[in-house]
Amino acid sequence: MNTQRFLVPTLRVATAATLAASGYIHAQLYTDGYRFIHIIGPLFLLQASASFALAALLLIGTPPLLLRIAEAGVALGALGGFTASRTVGVFGFTERGLQPAPQAVLSLLAETGTLLLLAIWQVAVTRQHRAARPPLGTPIWDRAITRTPPN
Repeated sequence: MNTQRFLVPTLRVATAATLAASGYIHAQLYTDGYRFIHIIGPLFLLQASASFALAALLLIGTPPLLLRIAEAGVALGALGGFTASRTVGVFGFTERGLQPAPQAVLSLLAETGTLLLLAIWQVAVTRQHRAARPPLGTPIWDRAITRTPPN
């Protein structure tokens, strides 16, 4: 059985799941009180919306490279915001440790999982493209598809 045939669809569904989980966590935090925090509240809503939209686009079909880059950007943005809110602050808003619990840990796991799955996906796609190409040293006349004439 060819496992490569199932790898990309599995990665697509798993990545959509991690994006949707991140979106759900951000939407839950928004409704639980972050909506009242100036600038941060709308950013949480934007993060949730973008995560849900990208997860839906993933489930529709195999995305182009640009969509995978957008997914990585959303996950990196969430991780960057998380880090900044615990170090220098974001628009005057700071938090400590892994609060609110358990959403902070779950969000970190979802976004890290998204990035890990996207990296695996990119490696798999790159390997598929390399396997489909003829070796570099092959003469050009050997690369052409030859057909036998009909008898």
